Amino acid sequence: ERIAAGFRHLLEQLSGSAERRLAELSLLAASERDWLVNEWNATARPYPASATLPQLFETQVAATPDATAVVTATETLSYAELNRRANRLAHYLIAAGVGPDLPVGVYMERSIDLVVALYAIIKAGGAYVPLDPDYPQQRLAQMLADAQVNWVLTHAAVAAELPGTSAAVLSLEAIAGELATLPAGNPAARAQPESLAYIIFTSGSTGRPKGVMNEHRGICNRLLWMQEAFGLGPADRVLHKTPFSFDVSVWELFWPLQTGASLVLAKPGGHRDTGYLCELIAAQQISTIHFVPSMLAVFLDDPHVVRANVLRRIICSGETLTTDLQSRALNTLDAHLFNLYGPTEAAVDVTFWRCRPEPGVTRVPIGHPVANTRIYIVTPDGALAAPGAPGELWIGGVQVARGYINQPELSAERFTADPFAEEPEARVYRTGDIARLRDDGALEFLGRSDDQVKLRGYRIEPGEIETVFVAQSGVSRCAVMLREDTPGDQRLVAYVCATAAVSSDDLLAAARERLPAFMVPAAVVLLEQLPLTPSGKLDRARLPAPEWRQAGTAAAEPRNPVEATLAEIWADTLQLDQVGIHDDFFALGGHSLIAMQLVSRIMARLQVQLPLDALFNTPTVAGLAAAISTAGNDPRPAPDSRPISRTARRDRRRRK
Repeated sequence: ERIAAGFRHLLEQLSGSAERRLAELSLLAASERDWLVNEWNATARPYPASATLPQLFETQVAATPDATAVVTATETLSYAELNRRANRLAHYLIAAGVGPDLPVGVYMERSIDLVVALYAIIKAGGAYVPLDPDYPQQRLAQMLADAQVNWVLTHAAVAAELPGTSAAVLSLEAIAGELATLPAGNPAARAQPESLAYIIFTSGSTGRPKGVMNEHRGICNRLLWMQEAFGLGPADRVLHKTPFSFDVSVWELFWPLQTGASLVLAKPGGHRDTGYLCELIAAQQISTIHFVPSMLAVFLDDPHVVRANVLRRIICSGETLTTDLQSRALNTLDAHLFNLYGPTEAAVDVTFWRCRPEPGVTRVPIGHPVANTRIYIVTPDGALAAPGAPGELWIGGVQVARGYINQPELSAERFTADPFAEEPEARVYRTGDIARLRDDGALEFLGRSDDQVKLRGYRIEPGEIETVFVAQSGVSRCAVMLREDTPGDQRLVAYVCATAAVSSDDLLAAARERLPAFMVPAAVVLLEQLPLTPSGKLDRARLPAPEWRQAGTAAAEPRNPVEATLAEIWADTLQLDQVGIHDDFFALGGHSLIAMQLVSRIMARLQVQLPLDALFNTPTVAGLAAAISTAGNDPRPAPDSRPISRTARRDRRRRK
């Protein structure tokens, strides 16, 4: 019926508009176009136009000064005390010259001081720039230069690891005495709704990370909508576990402290340890948590996940949520499950869906636009796509970011005038994501229009990785792709053409010096030339699967029952024939999600307590066996009751 109506409308235009170009005609009738532009996007909410992050927080401080604001394993701060500490640091920053739109770097592990630093920066009028201590120095140096950071707040313990910079490096320990003498009252309001609140860097296709500039009005709209949708209260506890270089951390850090709820901080690295998370959720009575879907899948596999049934809300974003994972989550835990979508370029999330079983539906929708946000599905020629037809997802409304810092050409390409809005100053962000509208008006995410990929929640531009490899001596060409040779196990692979003798180990070492861990390929395949299509484009279908590194020689065989059990678990988890006791877990293709599965199985088999960090600190069978013994455990190897599937056996034979 829709196709027939569109065809009839097209014929009517043809009959009366012979002089118009075909591309100017539309398949959409006026009523249908009005529904797509206006009715479906009727999201207006009367939120305060003057809202800023400091103002929303200070209003809550005045309302509940003695309520618990922030909790760690060793420290608890009330709203009033957090405000006083942030105010003293804000006064210090103001005296140092920090003001509206001026970026301030933050180079810290997750801690109460991190929270204090972020709130102090926005109170001073500045915009915070997350600098993850896990990032390689070259990447941090590039971010500092691109954002033109003049101040960096840090801890003495990590300050020496910061790359050389012209910015003033301010260790909180070094300035503690001076801070104690400064006023504890709120500084005069300096940030305006149009001021920058934060700059978060994402992967860039040109080989250069992109710093996204988000303003107070955008993130405040996002947080005010979230409160309207979820209604946090004083009894709620929100867990902050997302690395603060990832934009989900913004709502974790600021939303609860605008509502009277408590913010509970996971220990540094704790976001990778499902056993620790289960224990923390139960102990702290966490009500609200975020997971990227790949991490949620591993979390649900934890044998202690039943302890997490205190959760009331599980919010997913960052990757595609499958219907199978949705069913597992709803059947395992009593919490409500929500699927959100949004890029860093639009203040975290712009669409929302409350998950529920839908028989026969193969995709979990990303839902409907949030408050004061407009979503368009657009054809390649810039026209609105008909309902049901795929097109590029464009985002309009108050949450659209200002652009990319110091990249005006890229900003002009991705942030353009809104052709469907009445307001002349309205803008859209062209996401590059492909989506479609279902018959019921819910959005479905279909994929990408380019090579950008998502891996364990991180947005990755293969072009940035390729640029790093091509910059190495002897490398002429490189192609990077995300492979899934084993169902559910996605890994980055770099295909490299070299004009001189180079080794994959040297190339990976160079990549680790320039890229964050999540962007370093799991394998490098050396080729004489890249396969091309007849038209000269890269033929990705003909790129060979890597021969994942197999190790384990006679000289590296287990020396005791514990090492033998660990080697067996490693080989089965990594789907290898054998593992030597000195082989590096990560060099064998392991990553953080597989690490969680491995540690969970080790604890079950050996009946020991083992933090996930032990594997990251000693990523070999020999090292981990020694760590287990040193920790005072009494490992008792037991037979593995898990059967090896027919598929796993077949995959092992194929690899061999």
